[in-house]
Amino acid sequence: MNVQTRAADATAPVLTQERDGEIAILTLNRPRARNSLSEELLKVLAAAWTELAADKGVRAVVLAADGPAFCAGHDLKELTSRRGDPDGGREYFRHIMTTCSGMMQQIVTLPKPVIACVQGVATAAGCQLVASCDLAVASTNAQFATPGVDIGLFCSTPMVALSRNVPRKVAMEMLLTGEMLPAERAAQMGLVNRVVQPGEERDAALALARQVASKSSYTLKVGKEAFYRQLEMGLADAYAYASEVMTENMMARDAEEGICAFIEKREPKWEDR
Repeated sequence: MNVQTRAADATAPVLTQERDGEIAILTLNRPRARNSLSEELLKVLAAAWTELAADKGVRAVVLAADGPAFCAGHDLKELTSRRGDPDGGREYFRHIMTTCSGMMQQIVTLPKPVIACVQGVATAAGCQLVASCDLAVASTNAQFATPGVDIGLFCSTPMVALSRNVPRKVAMEMLLTGEMLPAERAAQMGLVNRVVQPGEERDAALALARQVASKSSYTLKVGKEAFYRQLEMGLADAYAYASEVMTENMMARDAEEGICAFIEKREPKWEDR
């Protein structure tokens, strides 16, 4: 897979990819711009998710970033440069927000677990990016915020992912005040799964990815889709849907193998079907 699209200065890719066995590692690579989500980076990320979804050699994905910041949200300089458009930038702003929202949803619908590896500040759409991932590992140096309110721009799209990760009052406090949430507090509130010492976040994220990737990829695909779908349902509908999913899952080859392996006290041999 080649997602190493060149940055505007034609000297560095805005996104890099590498492999660690069956783990794909995507790294945001705009450190001088605090890894802000430029239009180019959004497009490259969207292309990467599409390719990873079809790559049978990948069982889990780690999303990391280069430099001191994980992601500072949208590229405000790029957005502001369109104020001179005939419509004041309205159509371009809509295009960027729609593109970003679509990319975030790709993470949720990707049939493989995605783990955010957060080494520094994740703000606005950067915080949204972490919240959109299935799991997150953060350094104690990491901080999270939705500070749009400080510049007259409520973080409405980041709000969607954030409010699905943390309690309502925590989300509202972050959205209304713009204050930073330290990594430990973010873990307590459910935005982050694990907090480690600075410099250890990549190894911790990879270890978690390997643990997840050791399971049946078919089972993970079924489970991830079911998890997000049932969240949007009422209780009775969620149970009815989950019962059907579990029935179909029981008919899968890997479920048969896994149960037999458990009974026979041996390691299962997954066929991913």
